Amino acid sequence: MSNLPSILLSDPDMSLAELEAVENVLKSAHLSAGPVVEEFEAAFAGYLGRKHAVAVNSATLGLMLTLKSHGIGPGDEVIAPPFGFRETLHGITLAGAMPVFADIDYWSCTLAPEKAAAAINPKTRAIVACNANGHPALWAQLRELAERNGLLLIEDSSEAIGSRYQGRLVGSFGDCAIFDLTQPGPLSAGEGGMVVTDDDAIAGRLRACRARRPEQRYSVVLGDYPPYRAEMSDINAALGLAQLMRLDEILERRKQVEDYYDGHMQSFEGIKPAYIAPEVDEVHWMLYLVHLGTRFSRSSRDAVLQDLATEQIEAVAFCQPLHRQSHYCGLGYRKGDFFVTEKLADRALALPFHCHLTEDQIGFIVKTAKDASINVGAGAAIYL
Repeated sequence: MSNLPSILLSDPDMSLAELEAVENVLKSAHLSAGPVVEEFEAAFAGYLGRKHAVAVNSATLGLMLTLKSHGIGPGDEVIAPPFGFRETLHGITLAGAMPVFADIDYWSCTLAPEKAAAAINPKTRAIVACNANGHPALWAQLRELAERNGLLLIEDSSEAIGSRYQGRLVGSFGDCAIFDLTQPGPLSAGEGGMVVTDDDAIAGRLRACRARRPEQRYSVVLGDYPPYRAEMSDINAALGLAQLMRLDEILERRKQVEDYYDGHMQSFEGIKPAYIAPEVDEVHWMLYLVHLGTRFSRSSRDAVLQDLATEQIEAVAFCQPLHRQSHYCGLGYRKGDFFVTEKLADRALALPFHCHLTEDQIGFIVKTAKDASINVGAGAAIYL
């Protein structure tokens, strides 16, 4: 008997196109990085309207290589939000730089420009802003802040492929933008990431740091430098390329699931619709987040998660603030340093969100969450 939950948090949307693409690579002479990676890079850059896309084996290493390609490392500081997925932002410390956290906007959950501005000092070299759970950051204000202070602006779009801000797709606002291509996002290459840029020199440095040049790859005597061996395989690239070709279809199907959730959530008292900033044209959520009302505590949020787990529904807390994780304890941050991040993280949970969910399943998920909220004595104090 399987120990997996009956309703999974994430379940990638795969079709015969993905199976055939991977099968073709398995039948070819290239399994490691090869022509399919180059094809995927070209298609990804074309989708975003960027000059270059560089495929890597994780978004974390994508950020690390981006910083190193700009000469950012030990002695430098990089401003970033403490809210969201931790994996990408670990790239800052892997590059040897010092992460300096700045709090987020309460409504959008993205880096607050005024709080980022307050964190700038002579050691600051870059700002990393995330399109949190699919909602674009305030890129106009962040761009102005970066240019005024001569800083590199990096866009972490790991959670937001397909979202649009002021008529443009996310991934087109940073000097470099980084995408994660793993679950639970809508485009999954199994494992991998992508860095996009319009700078020819930076693209060259990224590729040089990623792996040996083709003429060195099959030689036992050539090798001018030690690369990080951060390549993506042709197998992963084939899967990612097939997913990219189907991305509009996948996003549309996820929108239908989102609509089901929104409809069933109306049964809660005090519901607030998911916030979308006025300058944002389109949001594609990575996860379906529920922010519990202020009568909830972190422990009561966890009790709701436990009730969901009892019903074989996979749901998770979102998120553990970075400044309270053991890896960053040595930076001197303490509980209470970032009020907005901690307030949201203590009361947020992510419900299953993928194309295979039926409306009946979503109704069951929402009813279970609602009943659980009553069981912990907070009534229907759930809002989106």
